[in-house]
Amino acid sequence: MAIIRMRDHLYDEIVNYAKEHLPEEACGLLAGVETGEGREIRKVYFLENKDHAEDHFTLDPRDQINAIRDMRANGLKPLGNWHSHPSSPSRPSVEDIRLAFDSKASYLILSLMADYPVLNSFHIEGGEWTKEDLRIYSEEYYF
Repeated sequence: MAIIRMRDHLYDEIVNYAKEHLPEEACGLLAGVETGEGREIRKVYFLENKDHAEDHFTLDPRDQINAIRDMRANGLKPLGNWHSHPSSPSRPSVEDIRLAFDSKASYLILSLMADYPVLNSFHIEGGEWTKEDLRIYSEEYYF
C-alpha cells in the first residue's frame, strides 16, 4: 500500500477552510509529487462548491482549470481531491463512490461531525473503496 504524506500545516488549512464553510461541504484539489513510497501532497487547492450543499459538492470547472495550470507551473502533479463531511463520518458515501471516476486519484474526506476533525484518504475503483495510509507530519515528527 502506498503512503500518502502531508505536512501538518496543510491539514490545518483544510480543517480551517472546511469549518469556515459550514454547514456546506467544502472541497478542493491536491497536488504534489510521486515518491518511492507513495505520494507527497505539497499543495492544497480550495475550490468553490458550486452546489453550496450540505451533503454533496461540485467543483467549479474554472477553478479546476486554474488549479491544474498552477500545478503545471510549479512542477506538481494532480494527486486527487478532498472534501468535507459536515455531519457524517470520514468515509466515502454512496455518491462519493459513484462519482469517483479516476482510479489513480486519492480521495481525502474530512469529517467534522465530532469535536476533533478526522481526515482519511481512500482509493476508489470499480465501486469499491480501500483506506490509504495517510501520514500527517511536522518538522519535529516524520514517519
